[in-house]
Amino acid sequence: MSNNKAKWIKISFILSIVLLFVKFYSFYLTNATSILTDALESIVNVVAASFASYSIYLSSLPKDDNHPYGHGKIEFFSAGIEGALIMVAGFFIIYQAIYNFFVPNELEMLLEGMALIGFAGLVNGVLGLKLKSEGKRLNSLTLEASGKHLMTDTITSFVLIIGVAIIYFTGLNVLDSILSILFSCYIIYSGYFLVRKSVAGLMDETNPEALKQTVEILNKERKDAWIDIHNMRVQQYGGDRHIDLHLTLPYYFELQQVHDEVEIVENALENQFDGAIEVFVHADPCIPEKCCHYCQLKSCQVRKFDQKSKIRWTANNMTKNQKHYHDLADDND
Repeated sequence: MSNNKAKWIKISFILSIVLLFVKFYSFYLTNATSILTDALESIVNVVAASFASYSIYLSSLPKDDNHPYGHGKIEFFSAGIEGALIMVAGFFIIYQAIYNFFVPNELEMLLEGMALIGFAGLVNGVLGLKLKSEGKRLNSLTLEASGKHLMTDTITSFVLIIGVAIIYFTGLNVLDSILSILFSCYIIYSGYFLVRKSVAGLMDETNPEALKQTVEILNKERKDAWIDIHNMRVQQYGGDRHIDLHLTLPYYFELQQVHDEVEIVENALENQFDGAIEVFVHADPCIPEKCCHYCQLKSCQVRKFDQKSKIRWTANNMTKNQKHYHDLADDND
């Protein structure tokens, strides 16, 4: 998996260097500040791709004594750096656009410049879609962030072409600075979104999508003997996923039976996800006076109360640090 990540990041890095020269050559031909904004963002692409390559190398390293959960979190840091660089580029572009508003440039060869920017935007768009797709498949925030960045670059490039075309046909060179400022605001917003997502990962904020997938799998594989699952935690470390949960089983199960049921839960989760995954299951005994009311085990020989309901497992109740008989008590209040 790490080899696939490294391959796509290397492709992104090489193309970002080529397109950087294409865009700066376009600026050299046209002298348009709006095209300069696109070229400056390409510098960010090169820096981000190089840092992403190193972060993927680190994230692929095995666990060690100092990093018992692996090195996957470096991908969050990488995405945050990329977002911060995008924002810095956006603010610099605004400064340059305001300066050129008062000291305008003489624009030249706009048609040739538009053609070069269009070519660069098309390449970035195709690569961005692929990186975003591979990032989701491999659970790599670095690839996904790079893909979104390149797709943002594609959008700005083609909107830029429209703006430069308007300047070409109207002769209103002042639109160059206005267009640059509008692009910069969009770039800054895109960078902020990446930084926000990076901080969320570094702070172990709940990943709703990862949690939803885990709940769906457990509901699909649910066994009658799995009386309850609670105190579930799903954490994403780059491409690695860690799942902790408490599984309530019949109190009379022997140790081998408990081990077998725990192994079924672990296998059900590990076989459904791409990427590295660790599952830690803590087994709890049932409490007959309380768990019988929602226990699904029809063959139970020690049942003290009839089953009254079936607990629907959701992301909300499975993450609570309590067994589900509390929910039944709340419903009866």
